[in-house]
Amino acid sequence: MKINITKTQSPKEKPQGSLGFGRSFTDHMFIMNYTEGQGWHDARIVPYGNMEFSPASSVLHYGQETFEGMKAYRSNGKYYLFRPEENAKRSNYSNARTCIPEFPEEDYVQAVKTLVKLDADWIPEGKDSSLYIRPFFIANDPFVGVAISKTYLFIIILCPAGAYFGSLNPVGIRVEDEYVRAVRGGTGRAKTGGNYAASMAALARAQEEGCAQAMWLDGIERKYIEEVGTMNIFFKIDGKIVTPALNESILSGITRDSIITLCKDFGLTVEERPITIDELVDAAGRGTLQEAFGTGTAVVISPVNKLRYKNKDIIIGTGETGETSRKLYETLTAIQRGEAEDKFGWCVEI
Repeated sequence: MKINITKTQSPKEKPQGSLGFGRSFTDHMFIMNYTEGQGWHDARIVPYGNMEFSPASSVLHYGQETFEGMKAYRSNGKYYLFRPEENAKRSNYSNARTCIPEFPEEDYVQAVKTLVKLDADWIPEGKDSSLYIRPFFIANDPFVGVAISKTYLFIIILCPAGAYFGSLNPVGIRVEDEYVRAVRGGTGRAKTGGNYAASMAALARAQEEGCAQAMWLDGIERKYIEEVGTMNIFFKIDGKIVTPALNESILSGITRDSIITLCKDFGLTVEERPITIDELVDAAGRGTLQEAFGTGTAVVISPVNKLRYKNKDIIIGTGETGETSRKLYETLTAIQRGEAEDKFGWCVEI
């Protein structure tokens, strides 16, 4: 794929001190167009800046869009991506579910590599820092009517980022038993903005009650654990690592898959199966709910120290970061930064 590059003539000042997350952006962005009958065309990297859209653009009215999240890391003068081909595959799954044209996976990875390499000096060096990569697809027909768009944009933007919740700081999670994020047959497994819009009311309620995120129950029986707002969820119960089995209403997390692989490599028993909220309450009462942690690109590993359910707090383990959570975090981040053996072939040097 040929990518035309126009470099900025006005480089921006890089952020100093605490990076936060998703607030500052690098000097350049990738854009590519799709037109029905022509396919994907005009791949280009241009200076980062605002874009002009028709007020009738279909993405603004009907939400036909998908996105991904991935990271680039700096270590010892080298730059790494983590499993970018998996993001490309998942992106095409999401696109198929929302009727957005397929994008060639090798071109997807090439676009990410080229943009990150151009803005590589924005990749922070801190242990808990990285360059967050946001590729996304949007429908762009100037048409106010419910229809599959005939034109699209594929865009990639980059932002230097610190730890999402703070490095390994345990968080509280509120169990949401009224609102529903997704159901079987819906778009829950696709990475599309509508899923997150549906989560905002539950997130607001969780934060009002002193929790960082909401944990979803299934939309049919309202008893099976699904996922957390920005994370897949794991529990250590009586020495075993247990996580909800994937279905059409749970996002197939790339970090989730990596953590399952690491747990098995550590010799831990991993069970992917249905988990009810009653099972967790019972395990906490018996003292066998030893740890809980979320996984995701942004958070990597986020220890959970309490579940708030029906106005009561269920304290998990000691209420501190567990040894398994810490070991998984340290191992995975060391692999991502090229500081530990990558025997699974996950890292791609740029």
